[in-house]
Amino acid sequence: MRNCSPPRLLRWLSPFALALLSGCQGGILDPKGRIAADEKSLIITATLLMLLVVVPVIVLTLVFAWKYRASNANATYTPKWAHSTKLEVVVWLIPIVIVSFLAVLTWRTTHQLDPYRPLSSDKKPVKIEVVALNWKWLFIYPELNIATVNQIAFPKDVPVDFRITSDTVMNSFFIPQLGGQIYAMAGMQTQLHLIADEAGTYKGFSANYSGAGFSGMKFDAVATSTPADFDKWVAQVRANAKPLDVDAYRRLAVPSENHAVAYYVAPTPQLFDAVVHKYMAGRTSLALSDDDIKLAALTKRLCAPAAARSVN
Repeated sequence: MRNCSPPRLLRWLSPFALALLSGCQGGILDPKGRIAADEKSLIITATLLMLLVVVPVIVLTLVFAWKYRASNANATYTPKWAHSTKLEVVVWLIPIVIVSFLAVLTWRTTHQLDPYRPLSSDKKPVKIEVVALNWKWLFIYPELNIATVNQIAFPKDVPVDFRITSDTVMNSFFIPQLGGQIYAMAGMQTQLHLIADEAGTYKGFSANYSGAGFSGMKFDAVATSTPADFDKWVAQVRANAKPLDVDAYRRLAVPSENHAVAYYVAPTPQLFDAVVHKYMAGRTSLALSDDDIKLAALTKRLCAPAAARSVN
Protein backbone atom coordinates (compact mmCIF):
# COMPACT_ATOMS: atom_id res chain seq x y z
CA MET A 1 0.00 0.00 0.00
CA ARG A 2 1.32 3.44 -0.93
CA ASN A 3 2.35 5.66 1.97
CA CYS A 4 0.43 8.96 1.68
CA SER A 5 1.95 10.63 4.77
CA PRO A 6 3.61 14.00 4.11
CA PRO A 7 7.37 14.15 3.67
CA ARG A 8 9.45 14.47 6.82
CA LEU A 9 10.54 18.03 5.97
CA LEU A 10 6.93 19.12 5.39
CA ARG A 11 5.85 17.61 8.70
CA TRP A 12 8.69 19.45 10.40
CA LEU A 13 7.80 22.80 8.80
CA SER A 14 4.02 22.57 9.24
CA PRO A 15 3.94 23.87 12.85
CA PHE A 16 5.91 26.93 11.75
CA ALA A 17 3.57 27.50 8.79
CA LEU A 18 0.53 27.24 11.06
CA ALA A 19 2.08 29.66 13.53
CA LEU A 20 2.76 32.12 10.72
CA LEU A 21 -0.79 31.90 9.37
CA SER A 22 -2.34 32.09 12.82
CA GLY A 23 -0.55 35.40 13.31
CA CYS A 24 -2.92 36.87 10.72
CA GLN A 25 -5.96 36.15 12.92
CA GLY A 26 -7.08 39.16 14.88
CA GLY A 27 -4.70 41.48 13.06
CA ILE A 28 -4.68 43.82 10.09
CA LEU A 29 -4.78 40.86 7.67
CA ASP A 30 -8.03 39.64 9.24
CA PRO A 31 -10.28 42.69 8.69
CA LYS A 32 -13.77 42.93 10.11
CA GLY A 33 -14.58 46.44 8.97
CA ARG A 34 -14.71 48.55 5.82
CA ILE A 35 -11.63 50.64 6.61
CA ALA A 36 -9.52 47.66 7.65
CA ALA A 37 -10.48 45.76 4.49
CA ASP A 38 -9.41 48.68 2.30
CA GLU A 39 -6.14 48.98 4.21
CA LYS A 40 -5.45 45.26 3.77
CA SER A 41 -6.05 45.57 0.03
CA LEU A 42 -3.68 48.55 -0.10
CA ILE A 43 -0.94 46.70 1.79
CA ILE A 44 -1.17 43.61 -0.44
CA THR A 45 -1.33 45.63 -3.67
CA ALA A 46 1.67 47.80 -2.74
CA THR A 47 3.68 44.77 -1.60
CA LEU A 48 3.03 42.83 -4.82
CA LEU A 49 3.95 45.83 -6.96
CA MET A 50 7.27 46.22 -5.16
CA LEU A 51 7.94 42.49 -5.41
CA LEU A 52 7.74 42.84 -9.21
CA VAL A 53 11.13 44.53 -8.92
CA VAL A 54 12.55 42.82 -5.85
CA VAL A 55 12.00 39.19 -6.88
CA PRO A 56 13.55 39.46 -10.38
CA VAL A 57 16.55 41.34 -8.96
CA ILE A 58 17.17 38.64 -6.36
CA VAL A 59 16.72 35.84 -8.91
CA LEU A 60 18.96 37.50 -11.52
CA THR A 61 21.63 38.21 -8.93
CA LEU A 62 21.82 34.51 -8.12
CA VAL A 63 21.73 33.55 -11.82
CA PHE A 64 24.53 35.98 -12.72
CA ALA A 65 26.65 34.90 -9.76
CA TRP A 66 26.33 31.28 -10.89
CA LYS A 67 26.74 31.86 -14.61
CA TYR A 68 29.79 34.13 -14.35
CA ARG A 69 31.57 32.25 -11.60
CA ALA A 70 35.32 31.88 -11.97
CA SER A 71 35.13 28.18 -12.76
CA ASN A 72 32.75 28.65 -15.74
CA ALA A 73 35.05 28.86 -18.76
CA ASN A 74 32.11 29.05 -21.20
CA ALA A 75 30.81 32.41 -19.91
CA THR A 76 31.32 35.28 -22.34
CA TYR A 77 33.88 37.79 -21.07
CA THR A 78 33.47 41.33 -22.46
CA PRO A 79 35.54 43.72 -20.32
CA LYS A 80 35.05 46.66 -22.72
CA TRP A 81 31.22 46.44 -22.70
CA ALA A 82 29.76 49.82 -21.63
CA HIS A 83 26.20 50.40 -22.89
CA SER A 84 23.01 48.63 -23.92
CA THR A 85 19.95 50.62 -24.97
CA LYS A 86 17.63 47.66 -24.38
CA LEU A 87 19.00 47.16 -20.87
CA GLU A 88 18.70 50.87 -20.07
CA VAL A 89 15.06 50.88 -21.19
CA VAL A 90 14.26 47.89 -18.95
CA VAL A 91 16.19 49.29 -15.97
CA TRP A 92 14.45 52.68 -16.11
CA LEU A 93 11.01 51.99 -17.60
CA ILE A 94 9.86 49.28 -15.18
CA PRO A 95 10.62 51.29 -11.98
CA ILE A 96 9.04 54.41 -13.49
CA VAL A 97 5.83 52.53 -14.28
CA ILE A 98 5.67 50.93 -10.81
CA VAL A 99 6.48 54.16 -8.95
CA SER A 100 3.89 56.04 -11.02
CA PHE A 101 1.24 53.43 -10.24
CA LEU A 102 2.14 53.54 -6.54
CA ALA A 103 1.97 57.35 -6.57
CA VAL A 104 -1.55 57.33 -8.02
CA LEU A 105 -2.61 54.56 -5.62
CA THR A 106 -1.18 56.43 -2.63
CA TRP A 107 -2.85 59.69 -3.66
CA ARG A 108 -6.28 58.07 -3.98
CA THR A 109 -6.13 55.96 -0.83
CA THR A 110 -4.71 58.84 1.24
CA HIS A 111 -7.97 60.71 0.63
CA GLN A 112 -10.27 57.69 0.74
CA LEU A 113 -8.81 56.39 4.01
CA ASP A 114 -8.35 59.77 5.69
CA PRO A 115 -9.12 59.05 9.38
CA TYR A 116 -10.80 62.47 9.68
CA ARG A 117 -13.20 61.71 6.84
CA PRO A 118 -16.69 60.68 8.06
CA LEU A 119 -18.01 57.41 6.68
CA SER A 120 -21.01 57.47 4.37
CA SER A 121 -23.97 55.76 5.98
CA ASP A 122 -27.71 56.22 6.40
CA LYS A 123 -27.35 55.43 10.12
CA LYS A 124 -26.53 57.91 12.85
CA PRO A 125 -22.94 57.46 14.08
CA VAL A 126 -22.08 56.50 17.63
CA LYS A 127 -19.91 59.24 19.13
CA ILE A 128 -17.11 58.25 21.52
CA GLU A 129 -14.56 60.51 23.20
CA VAL A 130 -11.29 58.74 24.02
CA VAL A 131 -8.82 59.78 26.72
CA ALA A 132 -5.53 57.90 27.03
CA LEU A 133 -4.39 57.59 30.66
CA ASN A 134 -1.55 55.77 32.44
CA TRP A 135 -2.21 52.90 31.63
CA LYS A 136 -5.81 52.59 30.66
CA TRP A 137 -8.35 53.96 28.20
CA LEU A 138 -11.30 56.14 29.21
CA PHE A 139 -14.23 56.21 26.78
CA ILE A 140 -16.97 58.82 27.10
CA TYR A 141 -20.31 58.54 25.27
CA PRO A 142 -21.45 62.20 25.38
CA GLU A 143 -24.84 61.51 23.80
CA LEU A 144 -25.61 58.54 26.07
CA ASN A 145 -24.33 60.11 29.32
CA ILE A 146 -22.13 57.14 30.16
CA ALA A 147 -18.40 56.36 30.25
CA THR A 148 -16.34 53.18 30.38
CA VAL A 149 -12.79 52.08 31.03
CA ASN A 150 -11.08 49.56 28.76
CA GLN A 151 -14.27 48.55 26.94
CA ILE A 152 -16.42 50.05 24.21
CA ALA A 153 -19.44 48.79 22.31
CA PHE A 154 -21.37 49.81 19.22
CA PRO A 155 -23.71 48.09 16.73
CA LYS A 156 -22.24 46.55 13.60
CA ASP A 157 -22.84 48.41 10.33
CA VAL A 158 -23.07 51.69 12.28
CA PRO A 159 -20.25 54.28 11.94
CA VAL A 160 -18.30 55.17 15.06
CA ASP A 161 -16.87 58.69 15.36
CA PHE A 162 -13.93 58.94 17.75
CA ARG A 163 -12.42 62.09 19.25
CA ILE A 164 -9.09 61.19 20.81
CA THR A 165 -6.71 62.91 23.22
CA SER A 166 -4.30 62.05 26.02
CA ASP A 167 -3.95 63.13 29.65
CA THR A 168 -0.45 61.75 29.76
CA VAL A 169 2.34 61.04 27.28
CA MET A 170 1.63 60.32 23.62
CA ASN A 171 -0.17 57.05 22.89
CA SER A 172 -1.59 55.46 19.76
CA PHE A 173 -5.21 54.26 19.54
CA PHE A 174 -5.40 51.07 17.48
CA ILE A 175 -8.07 48.44 16.72
CA PRO A 176 -6.30 46.38 14.02
CA GLN A 177 -9.34 44.52 12.69
CA LEU A 178 -11.37 47.71 12.24
CA GLY A 179 -8.85 50.25 11.00
CA GLY A 180 -5.55 52.02 11.29
CA GLN A 181 -3.99 53.58 14.33
CA ILE A 182 -4.02 57.27 15.19
CA TYR A 183 -2.09 59.13 17.86
CA ALA A 184 -3.49 60.41 21.15
CA MET A 185 -1.57 63.53 22.25
CA ALA A 186 -1.91 65.83 25.24
CA GLY A 187 -3.31 69.25 24.42
CA MET A 188 -4.53 68.06 21.02
CA GLN A 189 -7.43 66.04 19.65
CA THR A 190 -7.41 63.68 16.72
CA GLN A 191 -10.29 61.98 14.96
CA LEU A 192 -10.97 58.50 13.67
CA HIS A 193 -13.99 57.04 11.87
CA LEU A 194 -14.50 53.27 11.88
CA ILE A 195 -17.25 50.75 11.19
CA ALA A 196 -17.60 47.04 11.92
CA ASP A 197 -19.07 44.80 9.24
CA GLU A 198 -19.33 41.77 11.51
CA ALA A 199 -20.42 41.31 15.11
CA GLY A 200 -17.69 40.25 17.51
CA THR A 201 -15.18 41.36 20.12
CA TYR A 202 -12.05 42.95 18.71
CA LYS A 203 -8.85 43.73 20.55
CA GLY A 204 -7.65 47.30 20.89
CA PHE A 205 -4.47 48.61 22.45
CA SER A 206 -1.90 51.37 22.52
CA ALA A 207 0.60 50.99 19.69
CA ASN A 208 3.02 53.56 21.11
CA TYR A 209 5.26 52.81 24.10
CA SER A 210 4.18 54.89 27.08
CA GLY A 211 5.95 53.50 30.11
CA ALA A 212 5.93 50.62 32.57
CA GLY A 213 2.27 49.62 32.15
CA PHE A 214 2.24 49.89 28.36
CA SER A 215 1.90 46.14 27.75
CA GLY A 216 -1.37 46.01 29.70
CA MET A 217 -2.94 49.07 28.06
CA LYS A 218 -5.57 47.09 26.17
CA PHE A 219 -9.33 47.24 25.68
CA ASP A 220 -12.18 45.32 24.05
CA ALA A 221 -14.23 46.76 21.19
CA VAL A 222 -17.56 44.92 21.08
CA ALA A 223 -19.58 45.11 17.87
CA THR A 224 -23.11 43.96 18.71
CA SER A 225 -25.33 42.14 16.24
CA THR A 226 -28.24 44.59 16.51
CA PRO A 227 -28.97 48.05 17.92
CA ALA A 228 -31.16 46.30 20.50
CA ASP A 229 -28.13 44.38 21.80
CA PHE A 230 -26.23 47.65 22.01
CA ASP A 231 -29.08 49.18 24.03
CA LYS A 232 -28.85 46.21 26.43
CA TRP A 233 -25.14 46.87 26.85
CA VAL A 234 -25.85 50.54 27.60
CA ALA A 235 -28.44 49.48 30.20
CA GLN A 236 -25.89 47.11 31.75
CA VAL A 237 -23.37 49.94 31.99
CA ARG A 238 -25.89 52.22 33.70
CA ALA A 239 -26.93 49.49 36.12
CA ASN A 240 -23.33 48.94 37.29
CA ALA A 241 -22.03 52.51 37.03
CA LYS A 242 -20.87 55.17 39.42
CA PRO A 243 -20.76 58.93 38.73
CA LEU A 244 -17.75 60.31 36.85
CA ASP A 245 -17.31 63.72 38.42
CA VAL A 246 -14.05 65.66 38.59
CA ASP A 247 -12.86 63.91 41.75
CA ALA A 248 -13.66 60.47 40.31
CA TYR A 249 -11.74 61.39 37.16
CA ARG A 250 -8.71 62.47 39.19
CA ARG A 251 -8.70 59.14 40.98
CA LEU A 252 -9.03 57.32 37.68
CA ALA A 253 -6.14 59.31 36.19
CA VAL A 254 -3.71 58.03 38.85
CA PRO A 255 -1.32 55.59 37.08
CA SER A 256 -2.34 51.94 37.40
CA GLU A 257 -1.49 48.80 35.45
CA ASN A 258 -3.84 46.18 33.99
CA HIS A 259 -6.90 48.16 35.04
CA ALA A 260 -10.16 46.22 35.09
CA VAL A 261 -13.19 47.21 33.03
CA ALA A 262 -15.19 49.91 34.84
CA TYR A 263 -18.47 51.68 34.13
CA TYR A 264 -19.47 55.28 34.86
CA VAL A 265 -22.60 57.35 34.46
CA ALA A 266 -23.23 61.10 34.21
CA PRO A 267 -19.70 62.11 33.23
CA THR A 268 -18.98 65.76 33.95
CA PRO A 269 -20.06 67.82 30.91
CA GLN A 270 -17.18 68.95 28.68
CA LEU A 271 -14.77 66.66 30.52
CA PHE A 272 -13.03 65.67 27.29
CA ASP A 273 -12.59 69.30 26.23
CA ALA A 274 -11.29 70.20 29.68
CA VAL A 275 -8.65 67.47 29.45
CA VAL A 276 -7.53 68.93 26.13
CA HIS A 277 -7.48 72.47 27.52
CA LYS A 278 -5.42 71.44 30.57
CA TYR A 279 -2.36 71.66 28.37
CA MET A 280 -3.32 74.97 26.79
CA ALA A 281 -2.86 77.25 29.81
CA GLY A 282 -3.40 80.95 29.16
CA ARG A 283 -5.68 80.40 26.17
CA THR A 284 -8.40 83.07 26.17
CA SER A 285 -11.21 84.22 23.93
CA LEU A 286 -12.34 87.77 23.10
CA ALA A 287 -15.99 86.75 23.34
CA LEU A 288 -16.51 84.03 25.92
CA SER A 289 -19.79 82.17 25.75
CA ASP A 290 -21.42 80.50 28.73
CA ASP A 291 -19.95 77.17 27.59
CA ASP A 292 -16.50 78.73 27.36
CA ILE A 293 -16.78 80.05 30.91
CA LYS A 294 -17.90 76.65 32.22
CA LEU A 295 -15.10 74.94 30.32
CA ALA A 296 -12.53 77.34 31.73
CA ALA A 297 -13.77 76.68 35.26
CA LEU A 298 -13.69 72.93 34.76
CA THR A 299 -10.20 73.08 33.27
CA LYS A 300 -9.03 75.12 36.25
CA ARG A 301 -10.37 72.47 38.63
CA LEU A 302 -8.58 69.71 36.75
CA CYS A 303 -5.34 71.68 36.86
CA ALA A 304 -5.62 72.69 40.51
CA PRO A 305 -2.73 71.52 42.74
CA ALA A 306 -3.40 68.65 45.14
CA ALA A 307 -3.26 70.93 48.19
CA ALA A 308 -5.88 73.27 46.76
CA ARG A 309 -8.14 70.36 45.88
CA SER A 310 -8.00 69.00 49.41
CA VAL A 311 -9.11 72.38 50.76
CA ASN A 312 -12.04 72.46 48.38
